[in-house]
Order: sequence, then structure tokens, then C-alpha cells
Amino acid sequence: MQTKIAYLGGVQFEVDARGHKVICDQPSGNGGQNAGMSPPEFLLASLGTCAAYYALQYLRARSLPAEGLEVHVSAGKASDPPRLGAFRVEIRVPGLEDERHREGVLRAAKSCLIHHTLRHAPEIEITLETAAAAVQ
Repeated sequence: MQTKIAYLGGVQFEVDARGHKVICDQPSGNGGQNAGMSPPEFLLASLGTCAAYYALQYLRARSLPAEGLEVHVSAGKASDPPRLGAFRVEIRVPGLEDERHREGVLRAAKSCLIHHTLRHAPEIEITLETAAAAVQ
């Protein structure tokens, strides 16, 4: 799995994943043109869409209605080091009355790849390539 990020100018970047392209930018108050989501917003979107996908799979597997399924994700900022701190994922499924299915949707959403990735910090290697040589 990989993405390519190319600098466009200002503080904008184009993200390419399997030929799908999106723009990453900063809000106008942070030096950008507000032409796309910021990096933290992409992270929230990733967590939310992953949870939504797993919730949808649960609903579909049980032939339950998915109309109106929504996921809202928020996060607070933390410091030392600066980062997103506590995340809150709210899943809304109108009309899902059975407690067993409500618990099932929650279990399904908690098993999403992004949720597990954030809960179990991965190793991250950052390298720099220049015309001369790669630096680690």
C-alpha cells in the first residue's frame, strides 16, 4: 500500500493513491488557500471512513438497513509533542433498535484497520533522498 505526494506550490500537495487524486491544503488562516483538507483532517477522514466501512459490512451481513449511516469524528490537540490527542468517533444508524446489533456495529467499527493502527503505534521510518544520496 502506498501513496505519492507531490508539492504543488504554496502549502498545497497532491496526493495520488492508485490513480485517485486529492488536494491537501491548509486553511486560509494558516497560510493556505483552503483548497483541500489539512493533514489532520485527512487522518480524521481515514479513521471515520474505515469505521463506517466496517459498520456497513456488519449491517449488510445481517440485511439491516444502512440508510442514514453517518460517522462523525473529532479530535482534540495535545502537546509535548504536538499531536492529535483523544479521538471521538460517533456512529449514527437511524432505526437500529436492537441492542445486540448496536453492540455489533460498535464491535465492527472498533475492528477497523485505522483504529487498530492508531491504538498500536506503528514504527515509522522517515528517509530523505537527494540527488547525491539517501539520508536516514
